[in-house]
Order: sequence, then structure tokens, then C-alpha cells
Amino acid sequence: MNTHVLIEAFGYLGSLLVLVSMLMTSVVKLRIINTIGSLIFTVYAFIIKSYPTALMNFCLVLINLHFLWKMTRMDKEYEIVECDRNDIILKYLVEHYRNDIEGIFPGIDLELRDIDRAYVVLCQAKPVGITLGKADGDELELKLDYSIPEFRDFSIGSFLFDYLGKHGVRKLIYRGPDENHRAYLNDQGFVKEKDAYVKTL
Repeated sequence: MNTHVLIEAFGYLGSLLVLVSMLMTSVVKLRIINTIGSLIFTVYAFIIKSYPTALMNFCLVLINLHFLWKMTRMDKEYEIVECDRNDIILKYLVEHYRNDIEGIFPGIDLELRDIDRAYVVLCQAKPVGITLGKADGDELELKLDYSIPEFRDFSIGSFLFDYLGKHGVRKLIYRGPDENHRAYLNDQGFVKEKDAYVKTL
């Protein structure tokens, strides 16, 4: 394979990554993949001496890095609203995201019958997370800990658990479906104990 073909393949790889990034529902993944693709395309454009293209893609890299940096600080912009299980806004949000929730937590019961704790996480007044649970003293059994797709890679969980710890919760327990949730639970410090995941705050 000659050098010209390798250079062209390198350029196509950058273009492909930029296109793939546009399919991402997660804003973080979109920014990361777009950054890699734009960086590759910047190098490619310099190699073929297309300097305007190189400049444009280099600017895209800087823009993506700027927004990724802002996203790492976004936990300071979160707010939590405690709701009643019969709150009409809570019911609307659960119903609005029902298909996505059921996809992540197959078999989950969303009728809210045994829920006595409900929290909606907001970012700049936009609902981005829903947490439902049942309290037993200073323990909270999580029935649902959901983030909307665009915020699934952010620090909502850490912010929420810090909030709960400051408001009297000492232990979190999760017994729901984990096939699509296991990585998140492990990342947040939950420990598997028999049929449950447990986190001490």
C-alpha cells in the first residue's frame, strides 16, 4: 500500500468519526468522538496542504475541548426538587421517558405504588434526571435512578448521592434490573451483596 492511499485512508477515517459523532445521543460522546475526528482531519488537511480546512477543524477541536471542560464543571449547576409521588410533573416526566426507561430497566414497575421518595434533578431549570425510592429509616431503596440520554455521562449520580447523604440518607440499596445499569452502579461505588447493590454514604 503506497503512501498516498494511507494518507487518503487517514482522511476518510477523520471524516467517518465526525459523521459517527453526529449519531450520538450523549453530548459527551458526541464531543469526544467529534474531537478525535476533527483532530485527525486537521492533520490530514496539513499533510495535503489544505490550510483553510486544517484551520477550521483545529477550531472545532478547540470548541469541543472548551465544551467538554465546561461539562466537567456542570455538577455545580444542578438542582434537586423533591416531589410527591402523585406530582403531576413527575408523572409527566416518567411517562414522557417511559420507553427509554423501560429499555434501560427492563421489567421495571413505573406505577409508583410503593414510592415514598421522589427527586427530579434539574440543570439550568431543565429536568435531566429522575430518582424514585422507598425509605426505611436512614436507608433508601432505589426503584429508579434515571438520567436523560443527553446527560447520561455527566455527574448527576455523584451530585444526587451527595445531596442524599446531606439529607439523612446513610445507605442506598438497588435491587432492580442491572444488565444495562451495572457499569454505572460500579462506577458510583455500589457493592454487590447477594441480590442487591449497596452504597454507604
